[in-house]
Amino acid sequence: MSSSGLVPGSGPDRPEDCALLVLDDAGTVLACTGVAAELLGIPAARINGRGVGELLTEPGDWARLRGLAPDDLPRSMRASLRGAGGPAPVQLDLLPLDGTLPARFLLRMTAAGVADRREENEALVGALFSQSGIGLAIHDTELRLMRVNPLPGDLRPGRAGRAGGLGRRIGELLVPEDAAVVEAQLRRVATTGEPLIDFVTSARLARAPERDRTISLSALRLSGAKGAVRGVAVTFTDVTEHERARKHAALVGTAASALGRSLEVSRNAQVLADLLVPAFADLAAVDITEAVLVGEEPGAFATGAPLCRAAAVAADGEWPDELYPSGSVIRVRGYESDRLRLGSAVIVADLDELRPRIADDPDRIRLVLTDRAASYMVVPLQARGHVLGAVSVWRGRDRAPFDAQDAAVAEDIGSRAALAIDNARRYTRERRTAETLQRSLLPRPQLKVTAAETAGIYVPGRTLAGTGGSWFDVITLSSSRVAFVVGHVRGYGLNAAATMGSLRTAVRTLCDLDPPPDELLTHLDDLVVRFAEDEQPGGGEGTVRGASCLYAVYDPVSARCKMASAGHAAPVLARAAGGAARVELPAGPALGREGAPFEPVEVELAPGDLLAFAAGSLSTESGGSGHMAEFLGKEAARGAGRPVPEIGREMLVPFLAEPPDDDAALLLARVAVTREDAVAAWEFPADVKLVAQARAEIARQLTRWGLDDLVFTTELIVSELLTNAIRYAGGPVGVRLIRDHRLVCEVSDPSQTQPHLRRARVTDEGGRGLFLIAQLTHRWGSRYTASGKTLWTEQLLPEGLGQ
Repeated sequence: MSSSGLVPGSGPDRPEDCALLVLDDAGTVLACTGVAAELLGIPAARINGRGVGELLTEPGDWARLRGLAPDDLPRSMRASLRGAGGPAPVQLDLLPLDGTLPARFLLRMTAAGVADRREENEALVGALFSQSGIGLAIHDTELRLMRVNPLPGDLRPGRAGRAGGLGRRIGELLVPEDAAVVEAQLRRVATTGEPLIDFVTSARLARAPERDRTISLSALRLSGAKGAVRGVAVTFTDVTEHERARKHAALVGTAASALGRSLEVSRNAQVLADLLVPAFADLAAVDITEAVLVGEEPGAFATGAPLCRAAAVAADGEWPDELYPSGSVIRVRGYESDRLRLGSAVIVADLDELRPRIADDPDRIRLVLTDRAASYMVVPLQARGHVLGAVSVWRGRDRAPFDAQDAAVAEDIGSRAALAIDNARRYTRERRTAETLQRSLLPRPQLKVTAAETAGIYVPGRTLAGTGGSWFDVITLSSSRVAFVVGHVRGYGLNAAATMGSLRTAVRTLCDLDPPPDELLTHLDDLVVRFAEDEQPGGGEGTVRGASCLYAVYDPVSARCKMASAGHAAPVLARAAGGAARVELPAGPALGREGAPFEPVEVELAPGDLLAFAAGSLSTESGGSGHMAEFLGKEAARGAGRPVPEIGREMLVPFLAEPPDDDAALLLARVAVTREDAVAAWEFPADVKLVAQARAEIARQLTRWGLDDLVFTTELIVSELLTNAIRYAGGPVGVRLIRDHRLVCEVSDPSQTQPHLRRARVTDEGGRGLFLIAQLTHRWGSRYTASGKTLWTEQLLPEGLGQ
């Protein structure tokens, strides 16, 4: 193989550039090639028989060439030919011939320019194969190593057998998986002729497979005469340290972008473990203090403090049985505690040296030792001066043991992970606080009154940004009526939860006045405007302005439900007789937008009808509003009358499979209707003489109900209220008794003037009526009606007589 083929732009000596002459002992030309005639410009026949000195411009050159010492053979010198176009510089190379024939010498004449290029090529190839900075190798067509420059001792392909691994295939020099990659690339070069430039690949030596080795490989095809493929020339540079630094930088960059995306402590721990395996280690475990996992302040890290293994990842997917698995609680000893507090990585480069020292300590063995690892490193997780936990990594025997450079990278990643975990801890704490406050401000999840059986479910959002806005409430009103309330507050977290609590309190306060739903929302709208001004003096939105609310009042006596909405979605009504649809209720403007009045809607219900009120993400079509109507329609078709809480839980199964970021609230109410025989009503004209008749009617009705023990007090209550109504409001006056879980007594008159409870002086002749009623009843109050007002009282029934 000609080495000149290694230099682009040159090739092997061409026949037209080199002439051969056969000479006898006297220097006479016995024969020559056709090129000699071209160089000299005379026919070959005239060259044969002439002395070689005659062909040179300096005849003495032949004598000087022949006179060179024999040790210098082949003898070479520069001379000048007598060419047809003038002197032609050439390189003369004289080679002796042995034998009995007259021919004694073979003289090669090469054009000087061609000879210069050949010498340059040979010098270049010699320099390349003599240096050791850049690897240079020649492989034949079978990819056997034919020639290689002297590499540093630790990088030589092999020492056993043939020198430097000459004659051996790549598969004998490198580990199989690395050899397969290199051979595939070189075969492509040999087949296609397309050069390979700076191909970076792993090239671990077969005699040291545990040592990482990365090379940058370039290759080109070697072609001989007539284009025949002679092999592949390869240059390669060891870039192990550079590639290691690049991989470490890439790993740190990946950690910077991956860690902190989640605001869950356990999720960040899992991301950290997945990041380290297999890129950095074969096994990785992340241990977090119990306080951090639940969102509490980590506090001072003490010896024996419990750590929970939040994540454990193995490269092959099988965690070693001899190590603590994920979910285990670990209590570290004094040495480990001290090292964690110091904040720097601890490396055990060879676990075999550690085994005898902890052979009698099963806890430490389970913490560190595994047959699948040869080296170990533990990195503390510290943030803001507190120990949050530790990350442990192991490497097998086929990988280089951990070193100081690995420790620096692990500490960098560990500091980023600790900050992400601490941020998640703080977020968890704030979210739990907001969720706890939110739940504490909501009513009991289940309530059963005469008017309805209810079940409320609150679903917090996946993030803090989705917690604190949605709410519901069930409020018992006078005369066995019940109010259903749902709403949603803008904003999130503690502010939203506090705003929700303010709105719920405001609604309950307004309920004491017992206004119709549309009037209550009007009053609530005024309050929201004032709340917003207090919250944002400059007129900003805040968290309260723009809140939505739906208020509905159900009367089990009339079996009618009146409702109004302030920017809230209408409820779904599932009829006990079958079918479910959304109530035709105008949404109205949101609270604080000063868009009142609100339009009320009244719906007639039947026993067993089910109302579903939704708030937050559940009230949107994408969140599950359409699913609610479909589900309740199927539920109504069953006709089984399942418990309301069970229906609510089953309805939310699809919703909870992928809960949205925003929170949600669901309030279900199955209504009941008061029996006709539990209600008695009379109407009396404005005549004081009829009070005695009213007392008699009341007594007879209570006797029929078996409430004789309440006759006296009820007669006294009716007598007082009826007398005052006739005296101050005129008539007609209505009286109604409702036997519920309490005895309700109502007196209605046409006046809009509300009575006031006051303390009468000793000398006063009147003013003690309402004070007496307050002492005789469990609760009492008054409400406005379309035709005046109604005063009502509630008395507790004797034990065992309640519905």
